Amino acid sequence: MAKYRLVLLRHGEGAWNKENRFCSWVDQRLSSDGIKEAQNCGKHLKALGFEFDLVFTSVLSRSIQTAWLILEEMGQEWVPMQSSWRLNERHYGALIGLNRAEMALNHGEEQVKIWRRSYDVTPPPITESHPFYEEIYNDRRYKCSDVSQDNLPRAESLKDVLDRLLPYWNEKIVPELKSGKMILISAHGNSSRALLKHVQGISDEDIINVTLPTGVPILLELDENLRPLGPHQFLGDQEAIQAAIKKVEDQGKVKAVEK
Repeated sequence: MAKYRLVLLRHGEGAWNKENRFCSWVDQRLSSDGIKEAQNCGKHLKALGFEFDLVFTSVLSRSIQTAWLILEEMGQEWVPMQSSWRLNERHYGALIGLNRAEMALNHGEEQVKIWRRSYDVTPPPITESHPFYEEIYNDRRYKCSDVSQDNLPRAESLKDVLDRLLPYWNEKIVPELKSGKMILISAHGNSSRALLKHVQGISDEDIINVTLPTGVPILLELDENLRPLGPHQFLGDQEAIQAAIKKVEDQGKVKAVEK
């Protein structure tokens, strides 16, 4: 019997997910398909009888919008929500805005997989000449963060994401879990992967093979020491979920030429 349960998910599809670009810290809202994913997620969680007491999101709109849509479908719009940059997507540095399939063509699929999925490889940092630098670092939402804007990351490995996420997990989320609250975390592909790595003890080598589709809820069941009682569970149509995982994995491959 689980002592604690929480639901974690990667936000619904965003506009740049659809375009196969590295979105990272560029603020994007959900695509029309992403809106449907979030609504369907809410319907499924409602059908399963979930009742949330608190929601955590990043400060990026696609994470927050996903949480709003889920709660609306569940009739739980009143549930309190807390947002932090520490749940943001991984900062992809100079790769932000680039197309993954084109990158695979230019640098090879293996290099792109390392940039996307490895644990401790950091992409080249963003510089002031980058077309999205000003948009990110002049954004008012980061003036409210618990670090100065000068100390915000310029590029991150998955290890860096876990390092900046852990204080928030330990100091904000864990106490709420231990108080008996049912938690929903609406985050991003890599902040969710980092949290799964920590909670489930996934090795540095194995984390490269963990892929999360958009808009699919993940149930974590933990014992009194916050150790997992089993592997994480994707909730929903398992065949459709596997197809969605393959779609994400194929984003980093060279696009086949239509004949």
